[in-house]
Amino acid sequence: MAIEKVKEYFKKYDMEDRIQEFDVSSATVELAAEALHCEPCRIAKTLSFMAKEQPVLIVTAGDAKIDNPKYKAQFGTKAKMLTYEEVESLTGHAVGGVCPFAVNDGLTIYLDESLKRFQTVFPACGSSNSAIELTIEELEKYSGYTAWIDVCKGWQ
Repeated sequence: MAIEKVKEYFKKYDMEDRIQEFDVSSATVELAAEALHCEPCRIAKTLSFMAKEQPVLIVTAGDAKIDNPKYKAQFGTKAKMLTYEEVESLTGHAVGGVCPFAVNDGLTIYLDESLKRFQTVFPACGSSNSAIELTIEELEKYSGYTAWIDVCKGWQ
C-alpha cells in the first residue's frame, strides 16, 4: 500500500509518527478539512497532470483552481489531468491519496504559490484517509520539489 511507502519514507527522518490516519475518508479537500478540523484552504492537494508526455505533480492550496492560461504559459501545453486509470501507475498513489512523497521515479513535483500564505499545510500521505501537517519549509524539504510556480487562481 502507498501509505506504507510514505511511512517508510518519513521513517528516514524520524517523522513517521506525525502521519495521521483517520477512520473517515480524507480523499477530497472538504473531507480532509473535516477530518483535520481545519479550513479547506490549508489542505495541500496534489494534482497530477501530463505535461508534454511527462507526468507532473502540482501541490496547491485546497481553495486554489488551475488557471489554464497560467498553466499553458508555465508548461507550454494545455492542462491535461491524468485519467483515473493513469494516476496510480504513474504516481505510485491512488486517487484520493496522491501526495509528493515516495512517488514513482520520473515525476517532477512543483509547489504552487497559493501555499505560501500558510504557516502549515496538510498534504495526504498515500491513502484516502491520511495526512501530515508540515510547515512550508518542511514541505519544500520532503517533497523533492523542482520549483515554486504560479498556475492557480481563485485563492487570492
